[in-house]
Amino acid sequence: MKERITLTIEKSLLEKIDKSIDGICTKNRSHAVELLLMKALGADVPKKAMILAGGKGTRMKPITEEIPKPMIPLMGKPLIQHTIDLLKKYNITDIIISVGYKAEQIKEYFGNGSKFGVKITYIEESKPLGTAGPLKLAEQLLTSTFILCNADELKEIDLADMFRFHKKNQGIGTVALTTVKNPESYGVARLQGNRILEFIEKPKAPPSNLINSGLYILEPEVMQHVPEGFSMIEKDVFPKIAKAGKLYGYHFSGYWKDLGTIDAYRQAIEELRNRR
Repeated sequence: MKERITLTIEKSLLEKIDKSIDGICTKNRSHAVELLLMKALGADVPKKAMILAGGKGTRMKPITEEIPKPMIPLMGKPLIQHTIDLLKKYNITDIIISVGYKAEQIKEYFGNGSKFGVKITYIEESKPLGTAGPLKLAEQLLTSTFILCNADELKEIDLADMFRFHKKNQGIGTVALTTVKNPESYGVARLQGNRILEFIEKPKAPPSNLINSGLYILEPEVMQHVPEGFSMIEKDVFPKIAKAGKLYGYHFSGYWKDLGTIDAYRQAIEELRNRR
């Protein structure tokens, strides 16, 4: 929620502010002042994040017959804890976890989050709700800019830089895009500048090698585009935002690994050992 205010500023300072306006990243004088205040006050990351951890992880059977996928151990800690560590690194400590399959194991391990230096709130899916449906359950908790991410990927990404990018573009959503060698197996972004026009699923002739990495910065307005019940953010929400010209892509070059299969899990273990 934004409020209109009136400011009296020294002319020379105002001239410097106006020089930062390019009509693309910085839209106008009001936007320029907002960005400068955010930087000065240290408000350079969202204050809240939501992690999607309710899936059954069927491609990881037989491991997931015993434990939920987010709790699969990786380098001495559950997979989801790597995501929590990333958020904590940027002082994002107010975390919502959407749980479903074998939820009790996740809740028992993390509790309220205090042992891990964070505050965790759980929302429970009585039935699978996809990657967008859980947002409706948490709608009353998501009243300002927030991060939404999957629990089954490893990411090294500058969340502060991504947040500044998001605010500069003044969109409803920003998708973290990563580069892969074989984009034909993923949802590939078609871009116009930084604006995402659409995602093309598993294209034979990819328009780029930039894919959805499973981490987003979203405004509360996204809820207007989320239907009740089961829905997928990639198929049911992003196309609506893209059509309105309010979906942007942030390209990052840090490490990223989709741990959707047993083979990918093995590769991640080997890669992380080699990086030590």
